[in-house]
Amino acid sequence: MIQMFIHKVGLDPQGRALIFLTDENNERGLPIWIGPAEAQAIVSKMQDIKYPRPMTHDLLRSVIEETGHAVRQVRITRLEDTTFYALIDLDGPLEALEIDARPSDAIALALRVGAPIYVAEEVIEQANRPPEQVEESEEEMETFRRLMLTMDDDAGTPGSSPGGGTGDPGSGPQEG
Repeated sequence: MIQMFIHKVGLDPQGRALIFLTDENNERGLPIWIGPAEAQAIVSKMQDIKYPRPMTHDLLRSVIEETGHAVRQVRITRLEDTTFYALIDLDGPLEALEIDARPSDAIALALRVGAPIYVAEEVIEQANRPPEQVEESEEEMETFRRLMLTMDDDAGTPGSSPGGGTGDPGSGPQEG
């Protein structure tokens, strides 16, 4: 297993959200395509955006901690076809647990608890992309920023939308 770090979250040329992980020397990279909601969860934590109510990964963190467990690490363990698989390793009062997860959810949780992210060597070999190959254009980054702002507007306050927000511009997250 190789420890990896978040290099960037952005859009690929087709406009799909992705997270790009790199090793500590920034020599090997791993692009993982993720959903817009997961991208928003990761970016909001990276930018220290606070919401008035807990978001899904904050809730998961609270449940883990309230049951006496702690996230030791997250591991991206395999790649089958185009699907990555991950495990969340928990330490608990009675036993250690391995929880199956999507890599995007595991990474969003790892950010919230300060846990390291590891990737199996075989996965890196299968999907390695040098970091210099992953550069977004200004137009792609502006599209990504607009997408994140739209999602932030829908996530802020309890109420009418499934995400808990009203969709009103004033209902989004607060910086902090």
